[in-house]
Amino acid sequence: MFIVDCDCHNYWCSATVLEPYMDGVFKDMFVRGEKTGPRGAFPHGHRPWFHPEGFARHDVNPVEEDDNYTIMKEKHLDKYNIDVAILTGDEPIEASTLANPYYADALCRAYNDYLIDYWLPKDDRFWGSIVVAPQDPQLAAAEIRRAGGHPRVVQVLVSHGAARPYGDPFYHPIYEACAEMGLPFAMHLGGQGGINAAPIGAGPTTFFWETHAILPQTAMTHVASLIAQGVFEKWPALKVVIIECGVAWVPSVLWRLDANYKALRKETPWLKRLPSEYFKSNIRMSTQPLEQPQNIQHLWATLEAMDGENTLMFASDYPHWDYDDVTKLHIPPAWREKVLGLNALDVYSRLPQRVREAAE
Repeated sequence: MFIVDCDCHNYWCSATVLEPYMDGVFKDMFVRGEKTGPRGAFPHGHRPWFHPEGFARHDVNPVEEDDNYTIMKEKHLDKYNIDVAILTGDEPIEASTLANPYYADALCRAYNDYLIDYWLPKDDRFWGSIVVAPQDPQLAAAEIRRAGGHPRVVQVLVSHGAARPYGDPFYHPIYEACAEMGLPFAMHLGGQGGINAAPIGAGPTTFFWETHAILPQTAMTHVASLIAQGVFEKWPALKVVIIECGVAWVPSVLWRLDANYKALRKETPWLKRLPSEYFKSNIRMSTQPLEQPQNIQHLWATLEAMDGENTLMFASDYPHWDYDDVTKLHIPPAWREKVLGLNALDVYSRLPQRVREAAE
């Protein structure tokens, strides 16, 4: 079966210079938990909570930079016969949290050059996501036009944490550039804190697991905003990919959007279709992490309500702690060929013909 992994993180090594100066439970959390930045960086506590065990799998322990690739190849790409891996970086999307948009843009440009020079040549299965800082859409659009022309770049990536909902006309220069370059616009879980809006509607949460479970709140807001602001009427061919934000909430949000639109459509006369119809034609969701009810039929009924056979795309989230391998994807068996690979080929139009032929 042809497999496209839409969320494969390419890591770099982080600093551990503060470890000798810590002790007790907090040293344990630091050593096993969230790294504080690249080598030589000072900790940046932009989140009010920290992962108690670290974001990466415990069997992924790179020492040298090249280990990040060799471990990925052994424990993910080769082991599960991944045909295409869409690289999604990791820390670079946090540039969206910075107040200085020029510094954020410079960081993104540097990362995109590093991605193209260091990662993409390493393996024919690699295809890239360029990262942009959405707090200055004009700079982001310029970067899309600069780096987005590389033939192995297949999408534009931002964090789902943002200063305002992504349908806001403030961001439209980004979509104009994406449409011009023929690239999907993707948002990945992350980018909480800094200048971005609170990720949790009622206020800050306390624990990582508690927070991680309800972070999809932000993605709900972006879906409603993209549709209501008419982004898909302005750019009807634009595809939006939502990564690592859960999926079971989608049907209930679409049901509410459809019902309220039918009653109050005069507010948005530019819309020509129901919100659920825009979702099915223009928005795609990554599978990881799928919700895990005790009765799997409850999940499958929910996925069917969002046309999951055609709107879901496989994602492993390698090498993160809640990684999903191909064998543990809990979707209806009849959907596997589309969700594991074919749906992604419709979104990532730059994947060449030889890749498409391999999927046939």
